[in-house]
Amino acid sequence: MAFVIPLGRSNPTNGNTTKAMDALLSLVQCLHPAVTMTTVRQLSRIVLAMLAMTGRVTMLGLARWAGTGGSYRTIQRFFHTTLPWAALLWIFVRTHLLTPSERYLLVGDECVVPKAGTETYGVERFFSSIFGKPVPGVSLFALALVSCSERQAFPVQITQIVREPAEVPPLTAPAAKRKPGRPKGSSTQAKADAPLNAEHTRISTMIQSLLSRIGTSLTLTYLVLDGHFGNHNAVLMARRLGLQLISKLRSDSALYYPYAGPYAGRGPCRIYGERIDPTTIPESFLKQTTVEAGVETRLYQLEARHETFDQALNVVVIVKRQQATGKQAHVYLFSSDRSLAWDVLRDDYQLRFQIEFTFRDAKQYWGLEDFMVMKEAAVTHAMNLAFFMVNLSRRLVRARRGIDPSASVLDLKTYYRGLTYAEEVIKLLPEKPEPGLLRRLLAQVTGLGRIHPLPADVLTG
Repeated sequence: MAFVIPLGRSNPTNGNTTKAMDALLSLVQCLHPAVTMTTVRQLSRIVLAMLAMTGRVTMLGLARWAGTGGSYRTIQRFFHTTLPWAALLWIFVRTHLLTPSERYLLVGDECVVPKAGTETYGVERFFSSIFGKPVPGVSLFALALVSCSERQAFPVQITQIVREPAEVPPLTAPAAKRKPGRPKGSSTQAKADAPLNAEHTRISTMIQSLLSRIGTSLTLTYLVLDGHFGNHNAVLMARRLGLQLISKLRSDSALYYPYAGPYAGRGPCRIYGERIDPTTIPESFLKQTTVEAGVETRLYQLEARHETFDQALNVVVIVKRQQATGKQAHVYLFSSDRSLAWDVLRDDYQLRFQIEFTFRDAKQYWGLEDFMVMKEAAVTHAMNLAFFMVNLSRRLVRARRGIDPSASVLDLKTYYRGLTYAEEVIKLLPEKPEPGLLRRLLAQVTGLGRIHPLPADVLTG
């Protein structure tokens, strides 16, 4: 028959749903130091329901699929119990998904979930890159560990964004511009001592708590954020946390070559040379040239200065030019680590997108867009449970690929749903079929609706 969970091929004669339940319980058993065994059992029951269910992932939907021990009242109690979700996510990832010898990046990003109404905790208008405009909904900031070899992201901390009044964009017209020049009574402040704004302070607190939780289990060097954080405040935040930032600058950023001329003889030494023009970067900085489908891509690496940063930046300039028309565009990637190689910098920034796939899976399969709860604790549970399922499903898919290399999340859900249906039908039979027939029956039923066909050896038993 098909593979159940990490325990290999199971004997289908002893209650398949029970075996699946026991196997899931063994997976989440590692959470026991942080929560009670009652909570662990409730979670294993909810996890099995989420793997098998169809339709929207709501409390009522979970109760319909959770079976014995998963009543609606039990689901309600679970969603209104305070749980240390950050610790639970990290414990599960550390136990089942991390490989000690691999290199990992710490990646962060914001995710907006549209919501109607005004009663859901934290609902307001947030900018959604999908819609290209502010939409009513709730927002969360996620931190994930990205494996550089597996090229997968594992969420380890989820925090809902509830903005302070000072962070909410004003609805009135902006105030009149102040007079040019320094305000009277102001004093000079070193860029390195600049205070962090509310957004960076919130993210810094998240990262600091995560680093404390990880301790010596994992060494993290690089924090990777999208172009929204391509600014001096983000570099300061990373540096104060003992990390190096990898991000992207605006394409119209004013970057300068370091000054290499003679000293003028008076005043401070110049640090800014000529402004960088991406169309005329010297060939001495060229690292790679490729041509594909009539588009020439040139990659440069250089050390550059920006007037708002207090340090030189390691910048990789990606210039693309259409050979037929001569049209050209460019991208500035940068790191605060000036020793980082250009190819590693580019690849690390590309790996940032892996966190977007966790957002997609959480919304598409695990109910991040479906929840209908409104209280703070319940909203927190719904968000974190969706990302916990992202990690758990990747653990299950990884195990299934031992006998089914093409296994996907949809195949995983198809298998558990078929297993649930088959178990209910087998209960109605006057006596169980012989093991060989039952094995083939279960393999066939749990394969209905799969994206990829089952391997022949699974079907034949």
